[in-house]
Parts: sequence; C-alpha cells; structure tokens
Amino acid sequence: MIKTFEELYSKQHDCAVCLASKFKGEEGKRAVVICGGTGCLSSNSAQIKERFESLVEEKGLSNHVTVNQVGCFGFCSQGPFVKIFPEDTLYRGVSVEDVDEIVEKDLIGDQIVERLLYVDPATHTKVAKQDDINFYKKQHRIALEECGMIDPENIDEALGAGAFAGLARVLKMDRQAVIDEILASGLRGRGGAGFPTGRKWQFAYNQPDGEKYVVCNGDEGDPGAFMDRSILEGNPLAVIEGMMIAGYAIGAQNGYFYIRAEYPIAVHRIQLGIKQAQKLGLLGDNILGTGFSFHAHIRLGAGAFVCGEETALLNSIQGQRGMPRPRPPFPAVKGLWDCPTIVNNVETLSVIPYIMRNGAESFASFGTSGSKGTKVFALGGKINNVGLVEVPMGTTLRELIYDIGGGIPNGRKFKAIQTGGPSGGCLTEKDLDTEIDFDTLRERGSMMGSGGAIVMDEDNCMVDVAKFYMEFICDESCGKCSHCRIGTKRMLEILEKICEGKGTMEDIDQLEILASTIHVGALCALGQTAANPVLSTLRSFREEYIEHVRDKKCHAHVCKNLMMYVINPEKCKGCSACARHCPVEAIVGVVKSPYAIDQNKCIKCGMCQSTCRFGAIDKI
Repeated sequence: MIKTFEELYSKQHDCAVCLASKFKGEEGKRAVVICGGTGCLSSNSAQIKERFESLVEEKGLSNHVTVNQVGCFGFCSQGPFVKIFPEDTLYRGVSVEDVDEIVEKDLIGDQIVERLLYVDPATHTKVAKQDDINFYKKQHRIALEECGMIDPENIDEALGAGAFAGLARVLKMDRQAVIDEILASGLRGRGGAGFPTGRKWQFAYNQPDGEKYVVCNGDEGDPGAFMDRSILEGNPLAVIEGMMIAGYAIGAQNGYFYIRAEYPIAVHRIQLGIKQAQKLGLLGDNILGTGFSFHAHIRLGAGAFVCGEETALLNSIQGQRGMPRPRPPFPAVKGLWDCPTIVNNVETLSVIPYIMRNGAESFASFGTSGSKGTKVFALGGKINNVGLVEVPMGTTLRELIYDIGGGIPNGRKFKAIQTGGPSGGCLTEKDLDTEIDFDTLRERGSMMGSGGAIVMDEDNCMVDVAKFYMEFICDESCGKCSHCRIGTKRMLEILEKICEGKGTMEDIDQLEILASTIHVGALCALGQTAANPVLSTLRSFREEYIEHVRDKKCHAHVCKNLMMYVINPEKCKGCSACARHCPVEAIVGVVKSPYAIDQNKCIKCGMCQSTCRFGAIDKI
C-alpha cells in the first residue's frame, strides 16, 4: 500500500530500474515481448507466448529470459509481432511454428532470423529495428507511447514507465491551475467534435460544489475504427490516471468507464488496472494522504452506435434507453443523474498524464496553431500498411497515405479517403496536401471524427460507398427524432434506387434537399452529420451519380444491376470450368468451344471469373 508521495516516488524509481534492466539486457538478460492486441491475439499470439514460455523453461533459460504480452504495435497488416531486447530486433508475421527457430537461433545462438524481418517494399532490404521502418518513422507516440512496450496487466511496469507521476504533480496543485495547464496545452477532445478539453472541464468546475462525475467514452462504433480499443488494451492505467486527474480538477470523486462489451480484452485490462491501483492505494479513498478520493466503475455498452453520443451514453449508464437528450443543458451542467459531468473519450484521457507529467508546452510543441498535439488514426481500406498510427497534427494526408501507409496495393490509383467515420466525408486527390487538423478537415467537407481513415482506390464506387454509410446510419439511428429516423431512410431508398439503375436526375436533387433538412433538424450531432458521406461524394464525384442515372453504368463495376460478366471468345479455351462452378447454370456451351453467359440467369456472383484460369471472363 502506497500512502505518501515519498513511497510513490520510491516505488516508481524501483520499477523504472527493473524496466530499464529488462530492456537494456543487464547481466546478460533478454526480454521477449509479444503483441497482445486483439488483432494479433486473433492470429494466435497467445499461443505464441505459451510456446515461448514452454521453450524458455525447457531450455533452462528462465533465469535469463522474460516473456511478456504487450499492447498493439500498430502495424496490424504485418502481425503478429515479436520483439527481442536488448537488441531491439523486431520479427513480423510470426507463427507458433516459428518460435522454435527464434529460440534456437536468436535467444541461444545470437543470430537474427532474417526470414521473419520486415522487408522494405521500395528497397527490398530487410529491416531489423522498428524505428527504421517507414511506417513508424513519421509517427510520434503520446497516446500510444507505451503500447508495444509495457505489459498492460502489470502495474509495476506502468509505474516504471511513469504512470501516476502526472497525478502526483496534480495533487500538489490548485484545481484551477490544473485546468489552466490543460487549456495551455491546446488539447481538444479526440472523440470527434474537437471541443477544447480545458473549457469543458472549466464549465464543470464552475458548477456549485456537490456530486460530480467523470465519464470515459469507450463506445467506439465507427466502422474500421479501433483506436480507443487499442489504447485501453495497451496502456489502461494511462486512461485510469487521466480520469483521476480530470476528477481532481472538477471536484469529482467517481468516474465511469463506458466500454462496449465487444471489447472483452479492453474490459478485462481496465478491470485489472482498477484492482491493481486500488490494491496499491493509488485509487480509492485519501489517495497519497491528500484527502482526495476517487472511485472508478465500469459499465458495458451493448454496441449501439448512438451511445457514442455523450447524452445517449449518459442515459445508458443510468439504465435508460440510449437516446440523445436535447441540449442545453449540456452534461457539464446537468449530466449523469442530473449532476455536472464531463465526458471525454479514451484517447483524450490517455494523453492527460503526459501533459501533466511533461508540461503543457511539451504537448503544444506538436501540431498546428488551432490543433495541438498528436492524433491516433486507424488506417484501413485500400492501403498497403493497415494499422494504428499516431502522427502530429498538421501531418498531410499524402504523408499519411504514402509515407506511413505505403500507398495503394497492386498499383491501383488512389481515389478518396474517408475520414471521420459515418459522419465524415470523402477527400480526393486534390486534397492530398491538406494538413490533418480539426479545422482544415472541416473546411474541406470532412471531419476528424474519432480517427477512422478509410482509403479507397479506383475500384470503389462512390455511390456504393455513400449507400454503405447510409445503411449503417439507418441501422444505428435511435429513432427519437423524425429527421434522422425518416430522413435517412428516404436517402437510403434513393441511393438504392440509383445503384439499381432506376434513379432519375431529380433523385440527385432530392438527396441534397433531404441532406440539408436532416442537418438542420436532427436532434444530435450524429443525425446532423449523417448525410456527410452523401454530400461529400456528391460534391467530389457527382459525375458518378450522373453516370448511374443517365448512362445506367457503374464505372467501378460494383453495382450489380449496372454491370455484367461476359466471356471473351478469343481467350476462352472451352474447358467448362466456369460452367461447372456456376451456381445457377447460367453458362452454356460445348467443351473445347467458347462458352457464353445467359444474362437473364446470371446472378453476378463472380464465381465464373474467379474460376477461369485463362482470364477469359471480364466484368463490364
């Protein structure tokens, strides 16, 4: 039990020494760290860890080699990852079958297993160290600082990396001074809206003394987004500490983590972090003898996208239906159980300890004039380097896509990047030199959102993309306001009509009218921004909508009613493979003669094209 500042400092020092010893290889010791994020765990990283542990014991290496599971390395398309210290050797794409070779060659023989190293696609050279890989070179990690380094289930390693140092400083400060520090840092909420965090805290602080709450929004529902999940999994104690600092600043003694139940690893590690902090006396009553008490609680979300909206989230915590509330009053005035409440998302809270540990100026040294610090993005879609990245605000989209993301696979041409999740917009090639910050993205017709970034190439149909996001919005609408409930449904019907080749030019005009009506009339921000994907694609790819309507064609060959499969008789060898695999017997012909597709029977499943070994079947 840690009861005083002196005891905390002593504990942090001892833990830091142990952590440094682990990574520096003192006394000939080696450390094996294995990615334990959800992605790598789904690719058997837990079994990889077990195999390492078994072999280390079997080979008599237990006194010299430690084996730990850590958080997400970020480079998800190359996982599972194994890193060996003190050499800092990074192995990618590791399987259970590779462990024996790593143990024999590296841990015992001091030889790098070169076949498991990352290969630079431009130079074709093998890269042994993480910091030498282009994916990591332009990143600067604050929220993800300890992910991939410390064991997220071991509070001693977190303490060794600086956990609770920010809180210790805060507990010696005036509450207003803490808020002033956050204001000086320029931190804006990473949940989507980009509202200044310090101002939100100030509103809650200014309310009369009494019961107040801090809520961590971990209800990450954007398609393709996994930023918050990875932070919770990789460094849960940073988020816990950030919540505690927020609680001290506004005068709250209780905090709630609202995490979707689909994140079982994140939930487990937050639960364990809370228990470990409580056991050490760093969470609970009279923390470090200062009189400050704080208690953390967990509530699980059922996966409703609308509960990412802060007032709907508060209703859900209270056991009510997850529906937004009219605002004002805002949660900072009247929130959880009608008490002043601040709601910050996971990433926002995770950087608070860094700011209070290193000072506002350290955080503010990154970014642009209006958007300070760094931002975590889940980079996905048609991109070579799929994964989690953290870059300084002001990094351009071109740097994100090509320098970090490695460009578009298979030599295809970049078409668009969708930022901000279902509420965001699509940016095109002319936007590639746009700096990533809250205000610039909004000016370009998109938004930061929570940090999803989906890349699309020339094989994507932008009308179909708009339809996909509208389907999502319709499914996730809470139904409380008619603008969102009915308006988005009507927009989806029009988009479906256009994709089926039944649309009219008037339908395009109607989409824009509905979009503006929903924007003005919807109750919450999710409804107000629901039409953004449609509006942005109409603005940048209007010709595709017109092509679908006027020419009854889908240039990308995505919309089934507007494309067909045809057999090129000059390439067809008459092998009959396509006919034999067709599920509806739509392909007719005679062996050793060109076959043909009956378009009236064809269901456009693509089985024929994937079966043909001679490239004789085209999609037109």
